[in-house]
Amino acid sequence: MAVVGREKYAMRTWAIRAAVGVLLLALAALVGLMVWEPLLARAGKAPPAHAYTAEIVRDEWGVPHIYGKTDADVAYGVAQAHAEDDFRTLQDVAAMTRGRYGALAGQDGAQFDYVLALLDARGTVNRQYAKLEPRTRALLDAYATGLNDYAAAHPGEVRLGGLFPLNGEDIATGFALRQPFFFGLNNVIGPLVKGETLLPDPGPRLNASPLPGRESAANLGSNAFAIAPGRSDDGVTRLVSNSHQPWEGGVAWYELVVQSDEGWHFAGATFPGSPFPFLGHNEDLGWTNTVNEPDMVDVYKLSLDTSGTRYRLDGKWLPLQKKAVLLPVRIGPLVLPVSREVYRSVHGPVIINDRGAFAFRYGGMGRLDTLDAYYALNRARTYDEWEGILARQAVPSTNFIYADRSGTIAYWYNAAIPQRQKGPDWRGILPGDRSDLIWRGLVPFDRLPHYVNPASGFVFNSNNTPFVAAGKSSNLPPASASPEMGVEQRMTNRAYRAEKLLDGTNPIGRAELQRIKYDTGYERSGYVGKVLDGIAALDVRGNPRLVAAQRLMASWDLNADGAGAADALAVLVMRKPMGDDYSGKPPTPPLELLDTASAHLMEHFGRLDPPLQDILRLRRGPGRFAVDLPLDGGSDTLRASTLWDVDEDGRLKVKHGDSFVMFIEWAPGKPVASRSIQPFGAATTRPGSVHFTDQAGLFIQHKLKPVHFTRADTMANAVSRKLVTHRAD
Repeated sequence: MAVVGREKYAMRTWAIRAAVGVLLLALAALVGLMVWEPLLARAGKAPPAHAYTAEIVRDEWGVPHIYGKTDADVAYGVAQAHAEDDFRTLQDVAAMTRGRYGALAGQDGAQFDYVLALLDARGTVNRQYAKLEPRTRALLDAYATGLNDYAAAHPGEVRLGGLFPLNGEDIATGFALRQPFFFGLNNVIGPLVKGETLLPDPGPRLNASPLPGRESAANLGSNAFAIAPGRSDDGVTRLVSNSHQPWEGGVAWYELVVQSDEGWHFAGATFPGSPFPFLGHNEDLGWTNTVNEPDMVDVYKLSLDTSGTRYRLDGKWLPLQKKAVLLPVRIGPLVLPVSREVYRSVHGPVIINDRGAFAFRYGGMGRLDTLDAYYALNRARTYDEWEGILARQAVPSTNFIYADRSGTIAYWYNAAIPQRQKGPDWRGILPGDRSDLIWRGLVPFDRLPHYVNPASGFVFNSNNTPFVAAGKSSNLPPASASPEMGVEQRMTNRAYRAEKLLDGTNPIGRAELQRIKYDTGYERSGYVGKVLDGIAALDVRGNPRLVAAQRLMASWDLNADGAGAADALAVLVMRKPMGDDYSGKPPTPPLELLDTASAHLMEHFGRLDPPLQDILRLRRGPGRFAVDLPLDGGSDTLRASTLWDVDEDGRLKVKHGDSFVMFIEWAPGKPVASRSIQPFGAATTRPGSVHFTDQAGLFIQHKLKPVHFTRADTMANAVSRKLVTHRAD
């Protein structure tokens, strides 16, 4: 019995030890999953040692005005100022450049990391960075140093170990990664990754997002207007920048004014991760952008051999390049390592799915000189100089609307469109075994649709065809662009309204232009007319709610100003058709539109006709500067409330639409003057700051605040001043 007892005791001891061992192994694995990612991540490398000094002056709205002796000093200050207001988002962008965004944002972030590897964005920088202008590289290094210094001074705000230091190549990688998604590359990558059939036209759409498979992002529209002095009532040249961007995140606008003793002086807005503004004005000229939709992407189906390691081209078998990548995916406190493979052929990146192997090629692929171009545009002084910079075709896409102090106005349908041969169906899937279909050059710049000082005295774009841009008397004929260019023919409701209002208004002075920009009307054209006709034709007898909703829609005055009883229902009804039209999807049936919208109103408000302002809201919090304010406009009106989240109380929290708005004027014999507004404030992610939401009250009232462009004006309205410095040692 004693022996049996000893055996039982030994077995229990062994079992306990085994359990403890398993537990320790599990704990070790858990600890490993918590700490492996920063330990294995590529170590950052600081820029070369250099001294910087910048002055950051904030005006009464918290907008930073950054001054320095050199442009590089200013770039250092830009990074410091932006980090003071939104260091969180700047870290998101930095993580993207390192392939580590999944360690912050989970599966959504890992999609960026996959695309970083797929597009070989870091490889592009490795090959092209040394070819950038030395002064551009100096700007990028200074900006990276500013972020590094902020991180070192605020370690408690750093969210990912080993993310800093950054250098100029990291900043450049952010451009190489995000740039293609502004012309809709995700609309090719997303379906290919999922194994879905591409639409006959795989070209970009207006709901392009930097994140494949997500609706939010980069652009759901923008408006831009330029008015020549001869069309105004006071001889003033006017430019309106009205970009529609997400109100938060990596492509949300950040307003600033920069000025150096080297002559860089610009007021406008930038994105997180950029040392210079992307739109706005200097003393002499200004421009703004809207997203365009040229066919810039071609897809090829490859013929692989039985091993899947080679593809056929012109009768020869070539090796398919293959690279393994490890994607970090955060799930709670753990970061899981997920292995993926990326491929490449001579065509470009390759995605292999159940349908085969598909390569794609896009305009601007492998280029980095966008950085040189935007920096040079900031410093341009004349139209000829500005156009010459644009003619480099370094900026791969977006319309440019321009105006200057001499009274010149212009619109360029800017795009790096492939120079394609006639014959093949470039809108479909191309055979990947023919090298003659692998284009090498771009359509010459002067063949792109453009207008310079049209007789109408105005140009505009609202993400519509460039052949409706200067009024009926001055529009270009569609036949002026070859079919192989893939220039869009589509109109938006905003474009129908803009053309009607601009053509029908003469003169177009300040008040008239502001009225046009904040217009909340719809035209009964395009998808709007089809939806209204479809709802009117429904037989909804037997459903009292739908009968009442149909009757209410019939009474709608085609305006989302909040004055009509049908406005709330109509804004809900029209949101989905806009998305269908913009993305090229089949239209949602009218019955579904009416049923969904009316059911939502009855569930949350108990009526079909609540005031629009009760449901469409500008909301931001938490904290004592939180706001909950009424909004107007719709998803495709010139006053744009484009996208929203539905809160628990059924109200629509707008998150995308009118974002940074700027009115710029050159009056005869006077310096440039401008006014601007944002939905919230300059302190983007700082709820404890008064500037977190201080512009919201003006924003909802269609009002603008002054832009203090000169140093004298800035100092007269300054609320804070500080010097930021970095020693070379």
